Amino acid sequence: MAIRLGDTAPDFSAETTHGNINFHEWLDDAWGVLFSHPKDFTPVCTTELGYMASLKPEFDKRNVKIIGLSVDPVTSHGKWAADIEETQGHKVNYPMIGDPELKVAKLYDMLPADSGSTSEGRTAANNATVRTVFVIGPDKKIKLMLSYPMSTGRNFDEVLRVLDSIQLTGKHKVATPVNWKQGDDVIILPAVTDEEAKQKYPGGWKSPKPYLRIVPQPK
Repeated sequence: MAIRLGDTAPDFSAETTHGNINFHEWLDDAWGVLFSHPKDFTPVCTTELGYMASLKPEFDKRNVKIIGLSVDPVTSHGKWAADIEETQGHKVNYPMIGDPELKVAKLYDMLPADSGSTSEGRTAANNATVRTVFVIGPDKKIKLMLSYPMSTGRNFDEVLRVLDSIQLTGKHKVATPVNWKQGDDVIILPAVTDEEAKQKYPGGWKSPKPYLRIVPQPK
């Protein structure tokens, strides 16, 4: 089943490095970032897991829980975590899902249904499509999906940037322009009339075109 933005993130139960979880229950009322890996002991993913560990305080500030997934058993994840800490200088401080039967990878449409039922004998190349970042809201809806090739390390600073945008635009009737960063100007949504906008922004706005109304970021 294809997964699209706005769909409910599929729920599942799984073993993780922090014990067994039910995904939706584990998320509770927080945001979530689920990021997947094609196999343990792969070089690019090693750097990614270490960097995510270093960023965890930033995700915590935004009420975001991080969870990783790799198509290998939890026992293997524990051994990989030691390598990650040694080479990247950061201890993996979030749960890693074990998916040796490929159930979660299939549930999230990262592997086709006919991929078999075991990670044994599979290579990273077989699992190349298990390289996706999912951002999930407290409403359990998927807000963002980013898929990367195995040869390209993911930009998790971009995930933080997008989270800032999603959280801001969820509270205010605005959108964020290209390359927006926290504190930059934003765009009033087209659905907001000028009369409504005047009440919200009595100081006015810049409008190079009638449909492009630019205001400072709401506080």
